[in-house]
Amino acid sequence: MNSRTIEILLVEDNPGDARLTLEAFKEGKVLNNLTVMKDGVEALAYLRREGSYASAKVPDLVLLDLNLPRMSGREVLVQIKGDERLKTIPVVVLTTSADEQDVARAYSQHANCYITKPVDLEQFLRVVHSIEDFWLTLVRLPETGEP
Repeated sequence: MNSRTIEILLVEDNPGDARLTLEAFKEGKVLNNLTVMKDGVEALAYLRREGSYASAKVPDLVLLDLNLPRMSGREVLVQIKGDERLKTIPVVVLTTSADEQDVARAYSQHANCYITKPVDLEQFLRVVHSIEDFWLTLVRLPETGEP
């Protein structure tokens, strides 16, 4: 079990899904700080610590929706995994798309995991809790360390 606070970046434009995810992580066993970005451009600025995000903490885990305004999650994934400073951050694709091409493309672009969001509330909460159980409890995440 991790003793430090885990930094999570949620890239999600749906306010309802973002709120549910926040609530589910609040109930969790692991101390975490969840930051929400509503589009791909904002998410990359945050990750790269640009502009008003200069003092942003490097996330231990990114939860990424594919269908985002301004820049898609697909493009965000390519940018993260193509950046030497960001590519070791685990990216969990958490999206409504169950399309096989999206799944294959996400893995070919080095997503660490692909989860289709269930529409049912109880199942959605179960998915978020299982992300926490696996990624924040079982998996050893790399130290992000501030540059």
